[in-house]
Amino acid sequence: MKNSDKRVLAVFDFDGTLTKKDTLLEFIIFACGRWHFYAGILLYSPVLLMMLLHILPNWKAKEMLFGHFFRGWSYRKFQSKGKDFAAIIDTFRRDSVLDILKKHIGDGHDVYVVSASIEEWVQPYCSQFHVKSVLGTKVEVDASGNLTGKFLTRNCYGMEKVHRLTEAEPDREDYYLYAYGDSRGDRELIDFSDTGIYITT
Repeated sequence: MKNSDKRVLAVFDFDGTLTKKDTLLEFIIFACGRWHFYAGILLYSPVLLMMLLHILPNWKAKEMLFGHFFRGWSYRKFQSKGKDFAAIIDTFRRDSVLDILKKHIGDGHDVYVVSASIEEWVQPYCSQFHVKSVLGTKVEVDASGNLTGKFLTRNCYGMEKVHRLTEAEPDREDYYLYAYGDSRGDRELIDFSDTGIYITT
């Protein structure tokens, strides 16, 4: 890895980069059951089609799907399911990229995971690797402690990944940045980095 007099940050996408699957869909199956998942996907197939045709924004389709499955859940139950899901994520982890993450940590670099997925399952999984912080999509909770089905933050995708990182690390000239991603949603963060790497396998 490149030597630099600056502090080094390494930022990793989660879905498709540290994992081999989309964790939102896998989490829905885990938390709600496979048949409930298929019924929901069928019900929302017009919404998903509009997303694929770029008629409906990615974040809106994702929020609608999330709300269908989790609106009204107690936050405590949702958080507990997220922690339990960590063991499932381990079955489709991408070892080659996790090895890179561990190398950065071993070299004393500050490591962030910046993901469009929900923090309640990304954070518990990543805590085992001692990353500095997880920056993901946050869920909205009402005064009774239940999920509203909406997101509290913008979907952490595209330029929002850059915004969230620079909120946490505003002094861009003070650090050398590595970024790892696999999809269109990582392009802006990779362009913002000093060394950007697309994961293709």
